[in-house]
Amino acid sequence: MFNFFQKPKNSQTPVENKPTKTDGDMANFLAAGSVSLKDIVAPSFIEVDFNNIKIDDKYYRTLYVVGYPRYVSANWLYSLITFDHPLYISMYVYPTESKNVLDDLKRKIAEMEATIEGDIKAGKVVDPTVQVALDDALSLQAELAKGSERFFQFGLYITIPSDTLEGLNRLTKEVDSVLSSLLIIARQSTLEMEEGFKSTMPIFYDKLSVWRNMDTTSLATTFPFATASLTRNEGILYGINQHDGSLIIFDRFTLENANSVILGKSGGGKSFLVKLEALRLLMMGIDVIILDPENEYEKLTKSMGGEFIVFSSSSQYKINPFDLETADAGPDELSNKILDLHSLMRVIMGDLTPSQDALLDRALVMTYKGKGITQDPDTFKNEPPLLEDLYKIFIGMETAESKELADRLEKFVSGSASGIFNHRSNFDIKNPFTVFGIRDLEENLRPVAMYIVLDYIWNKVKRDPKKRVLIVDEAWYLIKQKDSGAYLHSFAKRARKYKLGLTTITQDVEDFISTDEGKAIITNSSLQIILKQSTAAVEKIARTFFLTGGEKHFLLSAGIGEGLFFAGHNHVGFRVIASEEEKGLIE
Repeated sequence: MFNFFQKPKNSQTPVENKPTKTDGDMANFLAAGSVSLKDIVAPSFIEVDFNNIKIDDKYYRTLYVVGYPRYVSANWLYSLITFDHPLYISMYVYPTESKNVLDDLKRKIAEMEATIEGDIKAGKVVDPTVQVALDDALSLQAELAKGSERFFQFGLYITIPSDTLEGLNRLTKEVDSVLSSLLIIARQSTLEMEEGFKSTMPIFYDKLSVWRNMDTTSLATTFPFATASLTRNEGILYGINQHDGSLIIFDRFTLENANSVILGKSGGGKSFLVKLEALRLLMMGIDVIILDPENEYEKLTKSMGGEFIVFSSSSQYKINPFDLETADAGPDELSNKILDLHSLMRVIMGDLTPSQDALLDRALVMTYKGKGITQDPDTFKNEPPLLEDLYKIFIGMETAESKELADRLEKFVSGSASGIFNHRSNFDIKNPFTVFGIRDLEENLRPVAMYIVLDYIWNKVKRDPKKRVLIVDEAWYLIKQKDSGAYLHSFAKRARKYKLGLTTITQDVEDFISTDEGKAIITNSSLQIILKQSTAAVEKIARTFFLTGGEKHFLLSAGIGEGLFFAGHNHVGFRVIASEEEKGLIE
């Protein structure tokens, strides 16, 4: 049943009876032939049983892996590498000729296609495992043919040491449980424990030869030399790292820009995460401004002593989009304001022809001139015009095009939306936690209000640069219109110069990343958080963020408040956590 190897009993006698005083004495002692160097370093005995091996007083058992999960992410063996007990883990990688692999794949594909065709002809239901294997084989065949992948033979062996046999049995069950949680199938090297032990020694001596075919991408994910930690010495807590249980503590202002984008389906935990981040940013002395289309942040604002500004026709708060920056204004202030108003008017009035755009430019210049405001910075202190002044200029031009543009503006001057944007500004942002709520506006007016509020905030940011975070919830309202989307993108690009971090949130992920402006905002965001996704959106997200199959599967199966956290070039799976006090404030 087992082999027993034991050293001669007299092999240690000379060592015990003849003390060695110097290296020279030891050399003479070895030269005399009484004992060899192997006798000194070798164990006293080795006992090989059918399911373990005993060396001196230590027990060992070797497992070899025969099955791997279909989807994996980088560093997916982390839980095995960091197992709370010493393990001997060996990985053997053997390159394979692509031509031989392609020939084998061709044969396998033909076999699987014949199996499927035979089932169809016999009226049987096609085995889904065969269909999945065929799809994988066809995909791999294409990659190998293009040369973008290479093929390898891969062996993974684990030897478990223990002081007692009972402890070895317990540890074997624990290791097997860890492997099962990773969807890895392992077997004990029964009757080959000696070969298994030798295979996990650091001598490249593969005696088990249990291999699995792997392509380059799959093989790269098995290497444990990558860290998934995103913990820093400063910043705020975002959640728990799902890979290793560490805390994700991060300061977004230490990155190349402080912008972030949060993508997730409805009910995935976006609002909770944003409110939690806002609370923690306020504790760090960072001002928070929120553009809130659904008035979700009203209760939190009141409990935190913030200022909640409601936009509606009957609201006391007003913003004049024609306001100019008077403090340290440059000579191009008026020109830049007119360009911004061009974009706003296209949001209000819709698409404009080139002749209408030229007419609008002439009317805007005349509107400011009517108030005595020219390119001279000294005139910027004059009272700015209102939307009704532009309306009157269009009426006074007495042309068919100017009459059409005046008709488009009439709703905002004397119609149903007249009480919102046709007044002088009557407040300033002074509270460190300020929220603009626009829920009470009708759907088509929200993009206009969001644009005007963003422009107002931008003037404030330029006038008084300090660490701030601006949160734009439901950003798809702006992205769905090209001009407002381009303005939000411009906001993201210029924010860093004024110590501002822009947080863009959307649940309409498909529409957001389908536009050039949406993709550009993602590119200009150093922090990217992707929460639970729908099956319809996950494919586009996987292409945009270059996700692996395992990460894509993780987003589909993630719970509330779970997702992927990207910071610079690193990303990990994470879960949002909050204290009971924080939950009480948020909920």
